[in-house]
Amino acid sequence: MSHSAQGASAQQLLASPHLASGIRKATFRLMPMLMILYFVAFLDRTNVGFAEAALEVDRGITAGAYALGAGIFFIGYAIFEIPSNLLLTRFGARFWLARIAITWGIVATLFAFVTGDTMFIVLRFLLGVTEAGLFPGVIMFLAEWFPNKRRVQMFALFYLAQPASQMLGAPLSGGLISIGDQVTPWAGWQVMFFVEGMMAVVAGIAALFFLVDSPQKAKFLNEDEKFAMKAVMDHEDSVKESDGPRGIGAALVSWKVWYFTVIYFGLQIAVYGTTFYLPQQVSGLIGKSVGWEVGLVTAIPWAVGLVACYWVGKRATTVQRRRVWGTWFFTITGVAILVSAWAGANGYSVLGIAAITIAVAAFLSVGPITWSYPTSFLAGAAAAAGIGLINSLGNLGGFVAPIMRTSINEAVPTDSGAWGVVSLGVFAFLGALMMWGTRFFGSKADALLDEEKVDA
Repeated sequence: MSHSAQGASAQQLLASPHLASGIRKATFRLMPMLMILYFVAFLDRTNVGFAEAALEVDRGITAGAYALGAGIFFIGYAIFEIPSNLLLTRFGARFWLARIAITWGIVATLFAFVTGDTMFIVLRFLLGVTEAGLFPGVIMFLAEWFPNKRRVQMFALFYLAQPASQMLGAPLSGGLISIGDQVTPWAGWQVMFFVEGMMAVVAGIAALFFLVDSPQKAKFLNEDEKFAMKAVMDHEDSVKESDGPRGIGAALVSWKVWYFTVIYFGLQIAVYGTTFYLPQQVSGLIGKSVGWEVGLVTAIPWAVGLVACYWVGKRATTVQRRRVWGTWFFTITGVAILVSAWAGANGYSVLGIAAITIAVAAFLSVGPITWSYPTSFLAGAAAAAGIGLINSLGNLGGFVAPIMRTSINEAVPTDSGAWGVVSLGVFAFLGALMMWGTRFFGSKADALLDEEKVDA
């Protein structure tokens, strides 16, 4: 380590070229692998949308069983989320994230052999169990590597895997179904599940070679870069420890943790209530059965969302921007969902696709902003428990959304299922109200965020 690095103050390190170069190297080395993991994870979570009709015809899986199976993923996910996060802190992110990907990939391939309602529901539950800990584990991992000023940008890069998964995954899933039906002796949906499940296994093996647990273990950083990154992160951790909850128990009862759990729950209602039924909604709007054409149109909202998410993540570098933009994007999500419901009910296909596109772009943009708040006041064991709680209970929105949407459509039947879609927008408006409410409480990390001068 050089004498210049040893003698630098915390403020000098925040603006040092060693920190900037370290962040750049870490971004190029780590983010592609993390994005691949989330790309495949989101693909394996949501590809059931492309198989819904075929599973009903080939295996007799009912609409109720599909809705329960789509949502029960999040029950297994929620139960094992905090334990998985705590095990990650014990075994290290590199090993644990790889383990998660390999085991969920094995379960995902088994969907190719599903025989009926019970097996479908059990496998969806096990998929949630095996994937538990991936998303919050990556959130913790990034909070260990990148300072607060750049964290939303890293979260946004990670989030890009979600629209990329749907943008590329939609035609991939539709294409695998078409190819499987036409070329192989198996049903197209079986080919889709098997191929996309094996992608996760391969990604998990690759993670063992590309991920590094911490800056101090990174061979791609020089000593000055390691020192600068450690000094900045230690400085932030000291602020978190003086301002946020300490220990697992304190994090689990922290009102701030529960506040952001509710916000995240509202967000996930909108996300999964839209995502699980997006192929069917697009199919109804354009009058085509699920396949290549629906897959390509379904990719449009995710392509726009990818651009929006990256743009917002790169610029949401102050407390005010995060709060104001977060409030607006939640609001836009709710309005766009309502418009898509109205357009579908009245046969306006172009308006419907445009509204869905705006909704997807908005809820993708607000995700990284939402996660910037808990990572600004949680550290250590409190971070493992608090982030795990927010993600596990917040993701129960993915369990509630399809059941709520189906139940409302059955109670108030319409050809377009408009009222089920409308119910999703209500929770987006709740998220907007609560995001606006963050103006009434702050943290020392907020002040630290606006102090930092990191040019990376």
